[in-house]
Amino acid sequence: MIQPYEVRDNQLTIGGIKVSELVSEFGSPLYVYNADVIIDRYQTLVNSLSYPHKRIHYAMKANSNLRILELLLKQGAFIDAVSLDEVRLALHAGFTPERILFTGINLKTEELHWLVSQNIRVNIGSLHLLQKYAFLFPGGEVSIRINPDFGGGHHSHVITGGRESKFGIFYSQEEKYNQIPLAQKIIEKANLKLVGIHAHIGSGILEEKKFIELISLILSIAKQFSDLEFVDFGGGFGIPYRPNEKPFQFDLFSDHLTKTMKKFTSEYGKEIVIAFEPGRFIVGEAGILLTTVTEIKQTPNYTFVGVDSGFNHLIRPMAYGSYHPILNAFRVQGKQNEVVIAGYLCESGDLFTRNEHGPEIRAITTPLEGDVLAILNAGAYGYAMSSNYNMRPRPAEILITEGKARIIRRRETFEDMLRFFV
Repeated sequence: MIQPYEVRDNQLTIGGIKVSELVSEFGSPLYVYNADVIIDRYQTLVNSLSYPHKRIHYAMKANSNLRILELLLKQGAFIDAVSLDEVRLALHAGFTPERILFTGINLKTEELHWLVSQNIRVNIGSLHLLQKYAFLFPGGEVSIRINPDFGGGHHSHVITGGRESKFGIFYSQEEKYNQIPLAQKIIEKANLKLVGIHAHIGSGILEEKKFIELISLILSIAKQFSDLEFVDFGGGFGIPYRPNEKPFQFDLFSDHLTKTMKKFTSEYGKEIVIAFEPGRFIVGEAGILLTTVTEIKQTPNYTFVGVDSGFNHLIRPMAYGSYHPILNAFRVQGKQNEVVIAGYLCESGDLFTRNEHGPEIRAITTPLEGDVLAILNAGAYGYAMSSNYNMRPRPAEILITEGKARIIRRRETFEDMLRFFV
């Protein structure tokens, strides 16, 4: 697979361009995306799945930059959207309604009306919402999201299956908890056409066994419904963040999937479409957050390296204790110091090197004021979860394509933030 960066003359380059040149031209902090990596990860997933009837729905909540959506549209992607404005943005990017599957929760009646008016297929994850949909649109098409009574993911906050999850119509082998028969009754009474079933168990999964277990269970449930058009197994394919983590083994997974689908279609009586909803896998490794060292201070416990960014730009370390590899882009190799990388927000938790318990020391080539640090694997849930906390503007985003960098979202200014006040 294509690597997100290279080291030349001990300096970090992205898409063939030195980080020093990028920061000089576009400023700091800065989100940089490598288009070649995005395309490579998308095609890696497509080509690894040998089952012929497949769709890749990009989970745009991971990174909804318009130019990245346009890039993936050219690759043949579909869209997984979870809000009305995500749908609007996907339509604006050029995706047709039939290429969008909407899986939102806690929907208002007027939102359902708008989605149906736009011919957007709605994926419903509760009996309450299914009953409302049946009342409003009897005889219509629908798909349902199932909670398979188990989940997976890199952190409890991103596990979307199981008894502590708010998502999905609950399935259980215990009859008193199994909501599938109730969903069937609502569908039959309103003469709805069930076109698909869906499940998503979590995010950042590196274990193939979790997906294999999910596929077997969801296909067993699918057999209870006749004439489905598709089964959507959700997303959640992880990327290795820590050095000791191994990438998801798509070859092993694909072999199992192909055999399982061959058996299922033989028993079901027809071939149906399968769908996956990757977000992180496609854009996570493609994005790097560049941030400049502004000060260095000592305490009895730590050497804090202060930078011109914070969790308002990348919240994952603060929210999940997530690990992101960090390199000194000006001197990738050399004498190393053990430091804690600290953001510029007025919060003790604003550290880029931390775990769930607090600061985490990281060995990095000795940082000096003015050096640029590269926070890797920041393309997913970085800018997408950013904010203006402490009245800090969000950084610019650039996309590097064929060795050329261009701005795909300009840097925010104070005037940008001011204009929302009334």
